Amino acid sequence: MSRLCDTELHVALQSSGAVLIEGAKWCGKTSTASNASRSVLFMQDPDNSGSYLAMADTKPSLLLKGETPRLIDEWQMAPVLWDAVRFEVDKRAETGQFILTGSAVPSDNVTAHTGTGRISRLMMRPMSLFESSESNGTVSLRALFDGNQDVGAQSDLNIEKIAFALCRGGWPASVKLKGTPALRMAMDYVEAVINYDVSRVDDVEKNPGRVRLLLRSLARNIATPASYQTIRTDIEATDITISDKTISSYINALRRIFVVEDLPAWAPSLRSKTAIRTSAKRHFVDPSIATAVLRTSPDGILKDFQYFGFLFEALCTRDIRVYAETNDGDVFHYRDKSGLESDLIVRLRDGRWAAIEVKLGNKQIDEAAENLLALKTRIDEEKMGEASFLMVITGGQYAYRRNDGVLVVPIACLRN
Repeated sequence: MSRLCDTELHVALQSSGAVLIEGAKWCGKTSTASNASRSVLFMQDPDNSGSYLAMADTKPSLLLKGETPRLIDEWQMAPVLWDAVRFEVDKRAETGQFILTGSAVPSDNVTAHTGTGRISRLMMRPMSLFESSESNGTVSLRALFDGNQDVGAQSDLNIEKIAFALCRGGWPASVKLKGTPALRMAMDYVEAVINYDVSRVDDVEKNPGRVRLLLRSLARNIATPASYQTIRTDIEATDITISDKTISSYINALRRIFVVEDLPAWAPSLRSKTAIRTSAKRHFVDPSIATAVLRTSPDGILKDFQYFGFLFEALCTRDIRVYAETNDGDVFHYRDKSGLESDLIVRLRDGRWAAIEVKLGNKQIDEAAENLLALKTRIDEEKMGEASFLMVITGGQYAYRRNDGVLVVPIACLRN
C-alpha cells in the first residue's frame, strides 16, 4: 500500500546523502524504505546480528558496502553506524546513498556528529484514514491552504466505522483485516511496549505494572493537558506510589520509542496581552494505543460518547499530523487563560496557518465555529498573517462551507 511519505522519501534522497526514517514499531518504515532501496542490511536478522554488531565494533564501513540507496534497518542497534554513514556520505559526495530506519532514539552522546547537512530526517506515523483507503480524500489540506475552499463532499464512514478504525489503529498489518483479528495488533503492540520495548530503549529495567498504570492514565487523559500531578494521583489511586521523577523518566522512554507524541502549544502574537497556556496535550502516536491499554472495543467507546469525543480528537490529530508533514507543516493546539481554544493549529514553514476544531457530532458545530471566529479576531494578523482557513472536523457525513466562512469537513473526506 502506498504511503504519503513515499514522495517525501524520494525527494529527500535526491537532496541528501542519507535519509533517516523514524517512527513507532510496526508503522511501516522498513517496507517503505525497502521499496526505495537497492540493498538492505537488517541489523535484527537473528542469523547475522551478532556478526553485524562485531563488524560494527571493528570496521563499520564494511556494513555500508552495497548498491545504493542502501537500507540499514534498526541502525540504533549499532549507533557507531551513524558516524560511519556521515563520514561515507562526505567521502562519496553523492546524494541518495543510504536510508536509515529506527524505532527508538538512542541515548544522548552516542554519536559524534548530528548529521546536519548530510542526513535528512523523516517522521513516519501509523497510517492515516486516507492511506488506509477509509477517507475518500475529496478535501485536500494543501488545496485549502492554496485557497480552494469550495468544499462539497460526502463521507462514506459512519460513526460505527470510525469507532472500529480508531480501535484498530493505523498499523499497516491490521488495516486489511476484518473484525476481531484487526483489533489484536494494537493489543499486541501495547503488551510489547510494557514488557520489553520501554526497558530496552535505555537498558534500565522498568516495572511493567507501573508502565501499564502510566499508559492507562495517559489513555484516560488523552487529548488533555494533564499534569504530572494529575497522572500521579491517577496511578496512586491503585495504591502504588510513584514520584514525578519516575513518571518523567518513563514518559521520556515512551517518547524515545515513539509511543507518546504530545501536542505542543502554539504561541502566536496576539492583539491583547492575554496569557497563553503553554502545556502540551497528552497524545499517543496512534489512538488505538489508548483503547488497547484500557481493554475497550468499538462497542465500548460507542457507549461512552464523552470519552469517544477525546479519542476522536486523537484520531484527527494523528491524521492532521500526517497530512501536515507532507505539506512541510507542524501541528499545535491553542488555549489562553480565558478558555478560548483551538484543538489543532496547522502552521506551514512559509508562515501560513489555519485553526481547526474537532467535534464528533453535529450539535457542537455552531459553538466550534464561534470559537474559531473569536480566535481569529484575537490573533495579531499584522504579524502572523491572516488565517488561511478555519475548519471544524466532524464525524458526520457532509463537507460544506458555512455562511460565516468556516469549513465543516468529515474526517473521512480529508487528505494531504
